[in-house]
Order: sequence, then structure tokens, then C-alpha cells
Amino acid sequence: MSWLVNILDRLNKAKGQARQARVPFAVTFEGFQKILELNNEVLELMADMGDKMGGHFIFDRQYIISSAQTAKELVQQIIMEMNKIAPRKYLGLYESFQAIADQIDADLAGRLLIPQTPYVIPMAKVGSDALEAVGNKNARLAEVGRVLGVPTPPGFTVTTRAFGDFMEHAGLRRRLQPWLERWRSGEITSRQAAEALRPLVMEAELPPGLERDMRLAAQRLLGEAPGGVKTFAVRSSASGEDGDLSFAGQFRSLLGVEPDQLAEAYREVVASGYSARALEYSQRWNAAEDLTAMAVGCELMVDAQAAGVLYTLDPQHPEKDYMLISAGYGLGEPVVGGRTAADQYRVSRQPPHQVLGLDVVRKHQRLQAQPGGGIAVRPVEAALESAPALNTDQMARLAEMAHHIENYFKTPQDIEWALDGRGEFVILQVRPLNLKSQVTQLVCNIAEVLKERPVLFSGRGAVAQRGIGTGPVYLVERDEDLDEFPDGAILVTRFTSPRLGRVMGRAHGVITDVGTPTGHLATIAREFRVPTIVNTGVATHILRPGMEVTIDAEQNVVYEGTVKELCYFQFTEDMFEESQEFRQLRRVLRRIAPLNLVDPQDKDFTPRGCKTLHDITRFVHEKAVEEITNIDQHYHPGATAKNLKIDLPLGLTIIDIGGGLDAPEQARQVTVEQITSRPGRALLEGMAEPGLWSTQPMSVDLGSFMSSVTRTFANSLTSPREVGQNLAVVSREYLNLNLRLGYHFNIIDAYIADEISANYIYFRFLGGVTDLTRRTRRAKLLAEVLAHDDFRTEVRGDLVVGRIKKLPAEVMIEKMRLLGRLVSYSRQLDVKMQNDAQIDQYLDEFFKFNDGPELAVKS
Repeated sequence: MSWLVNILDRLNKAKGQARQARVPFAVTFEGFQKILELNNEVLELMADMGDKMGGHFIFDRQYIISSAQTAKELVQQIIMEMNKIAPRKYLGLYESFQAIADQIDADLAGRLLIPQTPYVIPMAKVGSDALEAVGNKNARLAEVGRVLGVPTPPGFTVTTRAFGDFMEHAGLRRRLQPWLERWRSGEITSRQAAEALRPLVMEAELPPGLERDMRLAAQRLLGEAPGGVKTFAVRSSASGEDGDLSFAGQFRSLLGVEPDQLAEAYREVVASGYSARALEYSQRWNAAEDLTAMAVGCELMVDAQAAGVLYTLDPQHPEKDYMLISAGYGLGEPVVGGRTAADQYRVSRQPPHQVLGLDVVRKHQRLQAQPGGGIAVRPVEAALESAPALNTDQMARLAEMAHHIENYFKTPQDIEWALDGRGEFVILQVRPLNLKSQVTQLVCNIAEVLKERPVLFSGRGAVAQRGIGTGPVYLVERDEDLDEFPDGAILVTRFTSPRLGRVMGRAHGVITDVGTPTGHLATIAREFRVPTIVNTGVATHILRPGMEVTIDAEQNVVYEGTVKELCYFQFTEDMFEESQEFRQLRRVLRRIAPLNLVDPQDKDFTPRGCKTLHDITRFVHEKAVEEITNIDQHYHPGATAKNLKIDLPLGLTIIDIGGGLDAPEQARQVTVEQITSRPGRALLEGMAEPGLWSTQPMSVDLGSFMSSVTRTFANSLTSPREVGQNLAVVSREYLNLNLRLGYHFNIIDAYIADEISANYIYFRFLGGVTDLTRRTRRAKLLAEVLAHDDFRTEVRGDLVVGRIKKLPAEVMIEKMRLLGRLVSYSRQLDVKMQNDAQIDQYLDEFFKFNDGPELAVKS
């Protein structure tokens, strides 16, 4: 990649030294089309790689290498095309790409890559890209809190970079290595090696700044924490822990650690990576040495009145369909460590999680955190000794949280929990519960079971992510609906959009009327492993809010009611996930598929904000559309301009850049019938429909007149070349229209092809002859119409922006006709509408026309 860095250096040096050259439109458009083509290719590749993660396909290491290499090459070409159409404007993309490519190469080579993060990261800020920095255990706990909104302890993580610098600063790798070599050769036992290794770690000096950063992080947490216990639980989170191997109980955790003892506790946890049992565990499972790249979690102690462990399936009797809860008083460490008898509760897996059985033991003692630091064993009050540690309501609440977590991770879970002094549950740790062999006992004759189940629809649309999900239907019609999205619901909506990603972690399934399995939402669904069927055409018509359904995205069927047998079936479908190839693909895909850049208005929607290859494609697609929409409309060398002959006072000049007109080259005029541009022809047909374009003169009051006289516009809108001239640039699939009618300005940019993923329409409307109040009134009407027809709409004063994309060509063409009607109809509405009440009146009139009957235009 050194050549790429050299290119980047040269380009950076050139930046600012020369005025950005204008790029001919033909070149820009060619680059734009190339970006769309490459974007589709990389999305299809990501879809294929994501599909392999469903566990239904066998693949080898060569598939991973070649797929990752192709993905890098495609995205690199996308960046180059982007910088052709916008020279030197997005050079930061090269830097982001290089960082991601290096990470992919490291994953493919099996190298541990320690990211250059701060020594300390608050748990609340641990994102999906922080796995290497914080370790599996901390990453999963942070994910549960961040994505699912499940309560977890406030805390911070000491990163793997701190570990790396600790090893380097103290020369530990050099000092540990001889003892490890003697242990590997069998010269010394694990115990002898551990006795030699531990003192080396405990006596080593921490790198400058680490102890200070831990102290400051602890002080911030304690300053924000309510009263009660002010000490910490310090836990390991090694790079491989709770991932491919569990390492359960192999590393040390310390409880009740005072803030000034955190540095010592950190050394203890790191040293536990070289304990006799950890060494033997690594040797037994042939684990790589980099498993001991240790991140450490420091969490505020929970003042637990009860704590324990929950298995979402009973490992001994998975066929009995209940969760198993172990509970004791106080802290859960004695229960987790198996050092004390604990209550056993069996709770139904199905809501409302009825209690099926209790085995309550006498509990004489409890382990408690002490306010001044440390932990102590205390006697249990006599009246409580034989009482259950949890009541039935608490058991049901805990089971509900566990069910939510299991659905998210798509596999049975082993969950450590605590009930705090306020009676609220806090999740301390989650890890997969390895029950593959037992779960196969649950599989019944699925075909016989399904014969009895009512099918709502089947074989409609395309599966974007395989899997099984159950839950109540929740219909999303607007972005605001997402604010109320309930945990565990089936998300049903008309169109796919990456904005739906904000609730993806809480959804048990997604079903849409329209969409494509290679779109951004499909990629997010694969990332979250949420069963998803898109483009059904009927979902919002058949599925009603609150209806309990089962989505079978294995066979593309939606059933009425809950089919629990299918839910068990999917637990058995991922046996291949145990393979080394599967784990490597999962690591590589983390650099490729997750989509972090969802909202173009977000402050992080920048080249630097791109954390994955998918982020880069999303960013480039958005900016490419922006570039072509705002392109200099007068710079089209080589293209021939023709005037449009139409019975409307448009004064429209058309420039064809390829297949947009069917007219002789020497012709000076063209008719609508000679326009072969898909979006251009549809728009003009809509504008020309009879009864929409009012020709009656409108009177303007003095205030509006003065407003129009004194108003200033951007230079680009007041150029003498602009006044009285409208311009359209067209090709077979493309339209860029700059339209000035009186005092308002309209830009419509659209691309409509057979490839759904490339299709989009951008609509922008601004201005008018009247004062701002009246112009804003018209803007509201325009926005209402656009939103009603599924455009994403923004309104700021008299500015209206509407966007829609990724719909079939025939649907997009109909949208263009709608825009044509709207442009004609709304031309003088800022003058006509005297008050806000008239907005609804004119809306009704427009919709009646749009639905068919001829409009009687009011003067």
C-alpha cells in the first residue's frame, strides 16, 4: 500500500496550491455512474459475505481472502472516482481506507492489532468498533447497555493499548519469554511457570500516565454516582475471552477495590493471565498467545441485595423450555464460583415468564461490599434464610431481560446479574451458553408442526437476513414512530432505510413492502442478525399493529402467532460457526459491513468518521449525489442545447449528454414526445397535465411586493445568465433540472435505471414573491405532499428538500410525474393561500387531482 500513501502525500501537497479545476459535466456524470456501479458491486459482495455468516454455507479461507481483497479494491476504486468528480475535496477518505485496509490485512494474517486508543475509555463510549481495544467481555457488556438499553454498571475499561505499553515500558515481553519457553518445552510445570511469572508482572512499572488516567476516570465516576458503595469491581477482558473460547473463571476478578488501589488491582488481573490454570487452559485449547492482550474493566460495585446466574436454557434439560436462575443474597461471586448453595428457579421462556418450579435452599451468609472498601461475609437474617432470594415478579422481569438478550445474540446465553438496593436488575456479564449438542434434542418434525400454523403470506419479496423471529407487529410510518419502538417487536414498514438501524438491535424481525436485499438496511440487518424480509409488497396491508407473528426468514414465510418450535430450530443451524473459517470471516466482516454513518446531518458524517468499508461507500454515495446535484450547469463542453416546445411558459433549454433525446442533431427545438430521458419525460408529462398551471394574473399586496424587491439571493441565483433561463441536463436515466419560475427556484435531480439500488430523486424548492410567512405556508404544503408520497422531507423556513431512493423504476417514474404536477400546481400558492387553514383546503384539492378527477383550479 506504500504507493497509495505516496499518492496521498502528493495530493495533500497539491491541496491548496491550485484552484480546484472545473470538471466537465460528461466526466462528472461518467464518474457518478461508475460510483453507482461499484457501489452496487460492493453491496452485493457484502450481502454474499453476510449470507455466509448465516451458517448455511460452507466456505474456505480462500473465499475470505479473495472476498476481502475484492471489497478493498472496489472501495478503493470508488474513492478514486469520487476524487475525480470532486478533485482534492475528499482526500481524507484515503486515510480512513488505509486504516481499515490495514486492519483487514491484520485479521487475515491472524495478527493481533492493538488500536492506538486512549489508555482509558468510559464504558458508555465503547462502540461497535472497539472490540480490539476493550476485549470481548467488555465489548459485549457495553453492547448490551448501548444497543439494548439494558442496565449495566457504570465504569471504564483500561484498553489493550495500555496493556501493550505496559509490556513494552517494563520490558515484560522480554522478561516473560524465557519462562514461557521453558513451560512450553515441558521443562517446568504450569505452577512453576506461574510462580516465576507473577512477581515479574506485579513488580513492573506502569507506563507514564496510565495510573493518572485510571485515577481521573474513577474520580469522574464517583462524582457522578449516587450514594452507597464507592468501590470498584475490576475484571479481566482479554482479547479472546468470552469469544471463540470462554476462558470462564480463568482470569482473576477483584471486588470492593478502592480508587487508590486500582493500579495494583490492574496488575493483579494482568498477572492472572499467567496463572497456572490460565496457562493450562490456553495449552489445552491451543489458544494463541495474543489471548493475553488484556483489557481490564473497572465497574462501580453494585450494592446487591441478591445476585446470581441465569441460563436461558437448562443445559441438562433444554427440551423442557424454561430458563434456569441461580440466586443468593448479596454479591453473586459465591454463586458464580459454585462455593455456596443457591436457590434454583425454573421460569418459562415464553412471556409472561411464569414460574414453573422453585428449589429454595437455606442461605446462612451473604457476601457484601463494604462502604469503606473490600468485601465481607455477613450472616443472613433468620427470617430470610429460607425465603427465596427473588420474588415471582422479579423472576419474570429478569427472564424478560434475558429473553431480550438471547434474541439479540441469537444463541442461548449465560448471564450474570445483580439486584441492586433499589430493586433494579443490573447485568454484569453475558456470554454464549454452549449447548449445541443438547439443543439438537429440541428439534421436532418441523414440517408436521407447520402444517397446523396459519400462514399470513409466503414467498413474497426477498430474504435479506435469514433467521426466525417472533413478536408483536409494530408499524413504522414516520421517523418519530421509532422513538416508541418496543423491545422485541417485528418492525413492519413500507420502505427500507438505514435510519431504521437505530432500533435494529431491539427488533425480532423486519418486514418491508419495498426494498432490496443489497441495500444499506439489509446490511445492517445482517450485522445485527435480525431476520429480515424485504419487498413483500403486502406487509403493511396484511400485518396489523399488535398482531403476534412469527417471521421465518429461512423459508420466507410469515405465520400468525408464535411458532416456538422454529425458534429452537435456529439454535441448531449454526454448527459451522464453531469453525476457524467462520470466526475469521466474522472478524474480517467487522471491518467491512457495519454501517456507522447513518444520518448525513450527523457531525461525524465525514471521511474521518468512516470506520468500515460500508461507511466509505455510504459517504461517497451521498456526496456523489450532492456533487452532481450542485454541478455548474453551464459547463457542458461538446453538448448541444435545444429548446423545449411546450404549452407552458418554462423557457427550458435541454442538454442531452447521452440518450436523453430522440431528435436530429441540427434541430433547435424538441417536444416532450422526443424526450427519452426516463425521469425528464415523466416530470414534464406531469407538469403538462391539464388544469394544474394557472394562467390567471395574481395580485400581490404591497408588503409582499416590497419583500420581493428588497430580498437578496445567493450570487449563484442572481447571475444575469440565470434570469429568464431554465436548464435541464438529461441522459437516458438522468435528469438535472434547474428551474426558476418567477421568484422561486426549483432543483430536481434524479437517476432512474433498472438497477433499484442506483435510483434516487432529489427535490429542492426555495423562494417566492410573497413575504416569509406566505412562502413558509407553501413550503408546508409541499412538504405534506412529499411526505405523503414517502419522500424524506426537510423544511427550513421556505426551503423544502425531499429525497427518495432505491425504488423500482416504474415507482420512481410515477414519483416524477407527481413532482411535475406539484411544481405546476404550487406555482402561485404562496399568493393564493391567505391563512394557514387554507393549507388543508389546497392539499385536499391537490390529492383529489392526483388521485384522478380533474382539478378545478381556484383563482
